[in-house]
Amino acid sequence: AIRYPLSFKFLMKDPAAPSSYVWEEGENHTLYNDPTEAGGSTLFSGFALRLPMPKYRYAGCVIPVFSLRSEKSYGVGDLGDLRLMVDWAAHTSQRLIQVLPMNDTTMTRTWEDSYPYCAISIYALHPIYIDLQALGGLDDPAKRASYERRRRALNALDAVDYEAALALKMAYCRDYFDEQGAAELDKGPFQRFFSDNAAWLLPYAAFCYLRDQYHTPDFSAWENYARYDRERIAALCAQGGEAWPHIAFTYFLQYKLHEQFLAVSDYARSRGVILKGDLPIGVSRTSVESWTEPALFNRNGQAGAPPDDFSVHGQNWLFPTYNWDEMERDGFAWWKKRFAKLGDYFDAFRIDHILGFFRIWEVPTDYVQGLCGHFRPALPMSKEEIAGYGMRVDGARHTTPQIHERYLPELFGADVAFVVDTYLSRLDADHFVLKPFCDTQRKIDQLFADRQSERAERIKMGLFTIANEVLFLHDPDQKNCFHPRISAYQSYLYRELSPEDRAAFDRLYDHFFFHRHNAFWREQAYKRLTPLVASTPMLVCGEDLGMIPATVPEVMDQLRILSLEIERMPKEPGREFTDLSRIPYHAVCTTSTHDMTPLRNWWQEDREKSVRYYHQVLGRDGEAPTECTAELAEQIITNHLMSPAMLTIIPLQDWLAMSDRLKRADIEAERINIPAISRHYWRYRMHIPLEQLLAEHALNDHIRRLIQEADRGH
Repeated sequence: AIRYPLSFKFLMKDPAAPSSYVWEEGENHTLYNDPTEAGGSTLFSGFALRLPMPKYRYAGCVIPVFSLRSEKSYGVGDLGDLRLMVDWAAHTSQRLIQVLPMNDTTMTRTWEDSYPYCAISIYALHPIYIDLQALGGLDDPAKRASYERRRRALNALDAVDYEAALALKMAYCRDYFDEQGAAELDKGPFQRFFSDNAAWLLPYAAFCYLRDQYHTPDFSAWENYARYDRERIAALCAQGGEAWPHIAFTYFLQYKLHEQFLAVSDYARSRGVILKGDLPIGVSRTSVESWTEPALFNRNGQAGAPPDDFSVHGQNWLFPTYNWDEMERDGFAWWKKRFAKLGDYFDAFRIDHILGFFRIWEVPTDYVQGLCGHFRPALPMSKEEIAGYGMRVDGARHTTPQIHERYLPELFGADVAFVVDTYLSRLDADHFVLKPFCDTQRKIDQLFADRQSERAERIKMGLFTIANEVLFLHDPDQKNCFHPRISAYQSYLYRELSPEDRAAFDRLYDHFFFHRHNAFWREQAYKRLTPLVASTPMLVCGEDLGMIPATVPEVMDQLRILSLEIERMPKEPGREFTDLSRIPYHAVCTTSTHDMTPLRNWWQEDREKSVRYYHQVLGRDGEAPTECTAELAEQIITNHLMSPAMLTIIPLQDWLAMSDRLKRADIEAERINIPAISRHYWRYRMHIPLEQLLAEHALNDHIRRLIQEADRGH
């Protein structure tokens, strides 16, 4: 009888040579549960076949498309600039360009829409990426001259002016559409595009129209359209209706973006360059999909991430979490359609926060920070189980946010008396709680929304801290079950525990966060990822940074999903830096990500750490330089290129760091994102145009030589 877990390998047989077999390489596959109810045949699908193959290794570059700059740009990178980037990659023997998400994020038309990981559609491309040069010229010479004058002014800026660039490009597109573009909607190419994409394009166009009519993307405020109705929306989008001019223009933009992107993708393939996309783990709670398919989302929670090196308070992305049970009913068709749309343009893609397929960090809607979140799905602990570790859950003491008065000066300094009188109520002789008008972080955030002083910020953050002061969180679904609060050992309440309770809490905390869920989350990931990876021919990579469950490497290896390896974020306990010589082949190796500081900035962040790196990793003697010189940048990049990883992808800022003449003077201007700042303006631009970069023969020859010496120039 077959017993589970079942370990197995595939083998390949040549029909022309019945006695000839080729066994699969690597570790065994494992089937943990019996997939049959009562015997019979079982169909195995979705497992990656690991046959003996040459181990190709490639090098590439990562840069957001909006950050590209050419002499013809409109102040922001677009698909025309991406074509030039392909030329540079091919010219330097790079085989891959990785970009950030390119989906439409337009909610307010302000700079806040610059955040590329909060899309309003999982299908629609952002109109800001349209290449106006490829679109065509205007007939009106006065308008042509006016647009050119404004284009030059925007393109001279050091950083992206998101609002101005979007407004100018959309005004141009509107003028072009009125002159020439509307006629294209009657032609065969557009009709075929519409037929292939109507299922998402029609509701997306209606969403954009209603967003602009009601001046909000919050569809709950759209009166009769608040609940999506297919027939009502089809009538709204009908040709000849009041909304038609807006609808038709939206159709036109998506058609031209699709047409242009396909052309760039084909061009990249013709030059031997892979385009690698990025799949955000979440979508906006005010998105087309949240409106049209509400059953797929849990709107009473917010997706985020637990504390890590990026943010000590965790992250709150504000996205709704997924109703995975509902998604599973049709075989995860929603996700397969997302993958398929990416496949229109990319040959590889990165799954942002792949841990979301194992479990997601869900933050209650009352919270702004991520500390008081919990994993979903999870196995919460009962009072009896907690007591088994030697600790009793006291509801008033352990689950109610409170602060001992001895810690108030640490939080509020000279403002203690003011804070106590204004915001706090006494719970007992020693402790205070937040008053009802400010007893959640969301209420606190609203109270301080218009207060911009340092004092106001200090008080707000102190009140946020009090709102986080719990040791256990109630599970939202199972009564009398609890989750230990993440990083609770850093809380004030933890300081108040007796030595015995502290030891008990440490034991249950370690079990809960590092052991309890391993098998459970492994099962969730296999169930979700196996059919999805099998549904696409693209190379699948995963962003597996942060608080990583022990089963993540196993699942990713079994499914041949490339991991992300960063030298300054080691995954091996007890190490300060990753040993690049020991990272796996099925991996993406990089010097930094868009959420981190580039090399030169990182070198100056922590002098003691960079000194240790200089001596221990780079193997250099003497006093470490105070800045990352071009020579040091070259050594660091060379070490990454020499790693066993299939892909070494270097941020453009770090490639340029190898040239003292070309690197940017202001290293602070090279940072793309600061995760700890939830309302960060994403506006980094290259400081030189791509045309100049293509002509920099010394640097380009140097990059090509390094790549070839590392045997990555196939």
